[in-house]
Amino acid sequence: MASYKRTERVNRLLQEEVSKIIQQEIKDPKIGFVTVTKAEISPDLQHAKVFVSIYGDDKSMQKSMQVLDKAKPFIRREIGRRIKLRYTPDIHFRYDETVKKASRIFNLLNELKSEKRGD
Repeated sequence: MASYKRTERVNRLLQEEVSKIIQQEIKDPKIGFVTVTKAEISPDLQHAKVFVSIYGDDKSMQKSMQVLDKAKPFIRREIGRRIKLRYTPDIHFRYDETVKKASRIFNLLNELKSEKRGD
């Protein structure tokens, strides 16, 4: 149980710190509007999946993901300085489609609502 609480605390802290690093430290103009939506660290604290949502089209999403992949060593080094862990986890960025899916559902619901009013 204590391990679960620690993992949750590290997840929250990792999400906050990666978000700060992306917003304040990475100065690449190719990176779009990136939001860190979630972080999941493995039970052994060696690997972390960081889920990001990117505003824009597929091309800007791909560019932003490339910039994030290129910046992984820098981000990992900064995480090592900011979060005191025995090992700094390897970071793996994943595109979070939740916002995109929610937007699609919202649009579909609005279409259904407008069709119902038209009948």
